[in-house]
Parts: sequence; structure tokens; C-alpha cells
Amino acid sequence: MSTDRQGGANSRTPKPAPNRLDRRKARTRAALVAAAQLILAEQGRADVSIQEITEAADVGFGSFYNHFTSKDELFEAAVARTLEQHGTLLDSAVGDLKDPAEIFAASVRLTGRLQRTHPQIARILVRTGMPYLTSDSGLAPLAMRDLQAAADNGRLDIDDARTAVAMAGGALLGVLHLLEARPDLDAERVTDQLAVRLLRMFGMTRAEAQEIATRPLPAISARDLT
Repeated sequence: MSTDRQGGANSRTPKPAPNRLDRRKARTRAALVAAAQLILAEQGRADVSIQEITEAADVGFGSFYNHFTSKDELFEAAVARTLEQHGTLLDSAVGDLKDPAEIFAASVRLTGRLQRTHPQIARILVRTGMPYLTSDSGLAPLAMRDLQAAADNGRLDIDDARTAVAMAGGALLGVLHLLEARPDLDAERVTDQLAVRLLRMFGMTRAEAQEIATRPLPAISARDLT
């Protein structure tokens, strides 16, 4: 414990509670980010006018520049928010699992199911593309953590966790794209097949991979988003 010059214990000064203006600013910024997420998910593009964005957010045009210097900055915040939401969903779902191989497989299976359970997040992940695989948020850092843990305890045969994430993430993005293009496909079956193949690619036997990839999954829902 650190002390001040008089020997007393330092204490952190509590942050003042946000006032009405702060809360209004936070709501406006959140509305702009949510509008940008919706535009990315539904239109797959960021070349829209600021007027379109503020109308979608139901905020005044002039309020845009109180929060963002450009549309690029807003859409970067929208992608970052989506990755944060994805990471929150996965962490809340797999937090009670112990086996890192199962945690990895469950994360893959749950992410594939986003196309049906949380389509906006899934669509933005597909449109984010390859940069998603090296992001500091979302599945990439969680997968790297779990793959490294699985390698350390001998559950999976992995030489380099970063490379393994790129291999697994590329396959997962492909499956997300497929499920978006083919809504008639069974997302659960396709995603579970992917998890089996990835586990086998990392050295697991067919029988064990099949068993792990068909275990009951924790539920995820909109209320898990923060």
C-alpha cells in the first residue's frame, strides 16, 4: 500500500456521478454508434452521409461533431463496439468451462450461431474481414488465450497460437459468410462440423473432437450485451 508524505494511506478519489448533461452526451454517442452498426450490418458500407447517420440515430445533425471528427472515426468505433460485444457474449457463455479445448470449440460454435442468434454482430464480423483476426477484441484474443492454454497442457498440438488463430479465424469467417449467403443451411450442424475439423487439425482424434463439439452449449442472448 502506498502512502503520502505524512504516512497516511492514499485513497483513490471517487469519480463524481455523471450529471444530466454527461448522461445525455453518452446517450447521443451510443445512438450514433448503434446507427453505424446497423448501417454496416444492413448495407455493408460506410459511404453514407452524416445526415443519414444522424437521422438513423434520431439525433440532431450538429451533435455529430461533438462526438466524432469524421465518419471513419465513427465506423471504427462501431466495429470496436461490435468486437467488444462479441467478446462479452463469449466470455459470459464459456466462463464456467474448464477444458481450454472445449472453451475454444464452444467459442467457435457460438460464433457460428451468431448468424441466427445475433445476425447484426455476425454480419459486421463478416464485413470486418481479415482485420478481425488480429483485433484486440472479440474472438481473436480469446481464441489465442485458449489455444495457448490447450497447447501448454497438451490438449492440442499447436506450434504458434497466433498462426493457429489465423487458420481457425479464416475458416470461421468463411462459414459465417456461407451462413449469411445460405439461410437455408442448418447453422448448428455446419458450425459444429467446423469445430470438429478445427480440433482435428490441431491434433485431436476424431472421436474426442466429435464428442467435444457436440456437448451442450451455454445459451447466449441479447441481455448478455453490455
